Amino acid sequence: MTTHRTHALLLPAVFITSLGNNIQLIAAALLIVRAQGSVLDVGWLFIAVAVPQAVLSPLFGRLADRFDRRTLWVTCDALSALAALAMPLGLAMGGPRNAVVYGSNFVLAVIAALFVPVSAALVKERVPARELRRFNAHYEMALQSGMLLSATVGGVALQFFGATPLCVFNGLTFAGSAVLVLATGRSRRRVVAPQAATGAPSPAAPARSPLGPVIMLYAQGSVVVTVFNALMPVLVIADLHRGPAVVGVIDALGGAGFLLAAAAYRVTGARLGDLRLALAGFLFCNVLFAIQPRFGVTGLLLLVPLGAFLFGQARIASRTLLMASVEEHRVGRAFGAANGWGLAATVAVMLATATVTARAGTAAGFAAVAVVSALAALASATWLRAARRSPHSPKPLPTTPTPDLADRHPA
Repeated sequence: MTTHRTHALLLPAVFITSLGNNIQLIAAALLIVRAQGSVLDVGWLFIAVAVPQAVLSPLFGRLADRFDRRTLWVTCDALSALAALAMPLGLAMGGPRNAVVYGSNFVLAVIAALFVPVSAALVKERVPARELRRFNAHYEMALQSGMLLSATVGGVALQFFGATPLCVFNGLTFAGSAVLVLATGRSRRRVVAPQAATGAPSPAAPARSPLGPVIMLYAQGSVVVTVFNALMPVLVIADLHRGPAVVGVIDALGGAGFLLAAAAYRVTGARLGDLRLALAGFLFCNVLFAIQPRFGVTGLLLLVPLGAFLFGQARIASRTLLMASVEEHRVGRAFGAANGWGLAATVAVMLATATVTARAGTAAGFAAVAVVSALAALASATWLRAARRSPHSPKPLPTTPTPDLADRHPA
């Protein structure tokens, strides 16, 4: 399959999967805010989503490296469609609102714990190394745009149509993703681990960054996105007394900022380098994250898209660093670990943010998250630079490239 066709099929699949996952989460958050109005109640929802992923992602990452990644992706989509439909069915049958909401999102979170490493591993498997920078920009654009635009769809649809049509639409997004991934066809080559390769000497792999700090840099971005999605409905609905549609408009502007970030990354990434771009983007985004709640709806409309632009470039750069730092047969484990650690940190930060918000207000919660994220970005960058300078840093494992069947048997 050509790289162009891979882009044409995988990127829409990533977008609508992300859209579906987060529509469900945002709709659930808005339902809880309407009923409870507490950041702690919303925080527990996001914790219920984060905990299974934090625990299961490292294990599921190993599964992504052992079994067919395309089949696993389609399985995730099929199960997610069923989980999405479970919420309106449970509510229609008179089930307890919070139990149904938490339960359906918990199941989606378990599935997402497998989807994250599977999708990263399939990208590494299907996209040539020379195309990874461009594809990662488009991938993160699709992923984060789906996440950010989900608030637009979720907020507007919930306000005007209710939860049931929204969840049915959500189920259809997962079905559409499965169809797109099936259309990519079977892989035409095997992923071979070094120990399974032939006994002939193999060339050394290119120098790679140590995984620990790269995982930390990439994972801390998950904290910002998740806590942002938890705090924003509370800020807009409970503090500023606006409707869910306003949340949707603000996040739509954030999605537009991320689209611009992906386009700009092809230039900024090449000129600045991924480490420098990731550090600068996260730090400046954190400044905006801390001050944006203090200027009302107008400030959100102006600062959220700018923050998304900065965050988007940093997120894409850190993803490229992580993918370039790991061998193909271990991509699932690396991204599973990153997802697990990121969401474990999210649980801790969410609880701390809920406490801060309850005592000092939502704006203080935004500021607390910004400080934590900035410290994590600085620590990971310092660790990475020190590891690169160390003469005792471990050398990368040798790998034996497995040529595509198309290369060995040209048509």
